[in-house]
Amino acid sequence: MIKAKTILRFFIALVCILPVLILLLMSVSKNWVFPFMLPQTYTAENWLELLRGNSVAVSLLVSVGIALLVAFVSTVAGFITSQLIAYHAKRKQLLLLAYLPFVLSPVILAVCLKFYFNRLHIAGTVLGVVLAQMIIAFPYCIIFFIGFWNQRIKQYQMLVNTLGGNNYYAFHKIILPVAKPMLLVCFFQSFLISWFEYGLTSVIGYGKVQTLTIKVYQFLTEANMFYAALSCCLLILPPVILLWVNKKFIFRENTINSH
Repeated sequence: MIKAKTILRFFIALVCILPVLILLLMSVSKNWVFPFMLPQTYTAENWLELLRGNSVAVSLLVSVGIALLVAFVSTVAGFITSQLIAYHAKRKQLLLLAYLPFVLSPVILAVCLKFYFNRLHIAGTVLGVVLAQMIIAFPYCIIFFIGFWNQRIKQYQMLVNTLGGNNYYAFHKIILPVAKPMLLVCFFQSFLISWFEYGLTSVIGYGKVQTLTIKVYQFLTEANMFYAALSCCLLILPPVILLWVNKKFIFRENTINSH
């Protein structure tokens, strides 16, 4: 029984890792044609070009900057807004508005909003892409945090006020420490929403804002599979890092707090 479980785990791990290994192999290849099982030529030139600051490196920096900005602003704004909605008399109606951006696909939503971005002269700019991505990330953060503002948190605030503390003290000393794990998880997930976003970025960005996801599709349409593999490797890297951080620090902190 134990042996069967070990084999099953090994098989699942192999299925998950194999596509990544193929991408890594393609990123260091120069010539790989059918029917050969392995590339005929290996080279580190693709990765060296990245270090020299080619277009993929620029797209990587643009994607990281946009994703960090979208994640930070959406998490902070979503946390504050969710508190206002949670304690509002029309909570259900306001929360329903947060679900509206998810009714349409990102591409259709972008086409509907394209006119307004053009009138504001922010289409085809980094600012326009950031605002477009926040249309998805900000409501997601509100929905994510809405369950945090329960009766227990409200009682904590009331207790602090009863003991002479103001709202700022209650927020800074009580609410933020309790909400820290959720804030980090929401930040990571908002980062990934922005990081992998393609529809809104392609329509609002007009192809001028070259994020890493845009680059991947561009290389695929150009049949440049080696640079596409390199871009995919870079695209996978942040989720792996965030997963490691989440497991090593956040999960460990929650385990310690539970004990």
